[in-house]
Amino acid sequence: MEFLNGPYGLAHAFRDDVEMTLQRVLILEDNLIIAMEAEEILRLVGIGQVEIASNLEQAVNAIHSDSYDFAMLDVNLGETTSFGFARLLLERGIVFGFVSGYSDTLDFPPDLRHVPLLNKPFDEEAMRLFVQMLSTAGRSSTP
Repeated sequence: MEFLNGPYGLAHAFRDDVEMTLQRVLILEDNLIIAMEAEEILRLVGIGQVEIASNLEQAVNAIHSDSYDFAMLDVNLGETTSFGFARLLLERGIVFGFVSGYSDTLDFPPDLRHVPLLNKPFDEEAMRLFVQMLSTAGRSSTP
């Protein structure tokens, strides 16, 4: 599976002394408190623009109207999951990772088990590592 990076802005993530630039992130999270916590931590790790979508409709509209360097997807969204939206991101070449209380991806659909997972609850260090992993994924498939 290839990951493609979107247009880059001014914020920075770091991996092994290699600077990677990230600017815009979409968070799909139905719990506003968790979404706001993630936004705050993302800003601490250097992400400049964060947009929160609280449901699938908002998330789909967001990717149709804007571009994102990566997305963070809560797995469980009330009575549905974000797996279908994840596949849409794959089709569009938008790097993403899941955020969940699940400790691993074994119960995820087989085609999405390779996607990076950030476990809830998370802290600044876990978020920084997650962003670095997504940066590397996006960078590794850039020609």
